[in-house]
Amino acid sequence: MGRGKIEIKRIDNSTNRQVTFSKRRAGIVKKAREIGVLCDAEVGVVIFSSGGKLYDYCSPRTTLSRILEKYQNNSGKILWDEKHKSLSAEIDRVKKENDNMQIELRHLKGEDLNSLQPRELIGIEEALQNGQTNLRDKQMDHWRIHRRNGKMLEDEHKLLAFRMHQQDLELNGGIKEMESGYHQIHHDESFTSQMPFTFRVLPNQPNLQRDE
Repeated sequence: MGRGKIEIKRIDNSTNRQVTFSKRRAGIVKKAREIGVLCDAEVGVVIFSSGGKLYDYCSPRTTLSRILEKYQNNSGKILWDEKHKSLSAEIDRVKKENDNMQIELRHLKGEDLNSLQPRELIGIEEALQNGQTNLRDKQMDHWRIHRRNGKMLEDEHKLLAFRMHQQDLELNGGIKEMESGYHQIHHDESFTSQMPFTFRVLPNQPNLQRDE
């Protein structure tokens, strides 16, 4: 007994919709891979889920951008303008430059040198020597800066120690002065308490008023 026809419409249940999407997507990619292998076709598939997630597949011997470019040339439909073309060319240039830099880096590390000519080897040697010289100069600069900073910290430490010593001297001098004043006051009080009282008797003064 065959399966009944499924009505093609949006699945309302979100769980069932996600399960159906995963199954159908896997089936489409499988069919694209099979037709590419069996028929020697160039196949590209781009799928976006309802949540905006990208899924794509492309035949192993080509790229999706090449397929789209071939589609544009054969269909006459413009998929991207001149601005996008220049951007694509800039991306290709950067990729090529990055590849060249990776090759130069391997050469500087002493790898893949068998294919180089003597002139190229001399250039690499000079680059390494210049790099070593610059590295030593940079190390010397760091050493001088470190030494200067250490000297500044040492001077600041000495100045701080000198100021603290001065404060200690001033503080000790003030304490001694206070103690000296205290002993002087105590001595004066003792002297005053021991001194005998003296009375001075004034002579009788005559009555300066005249009897009237």
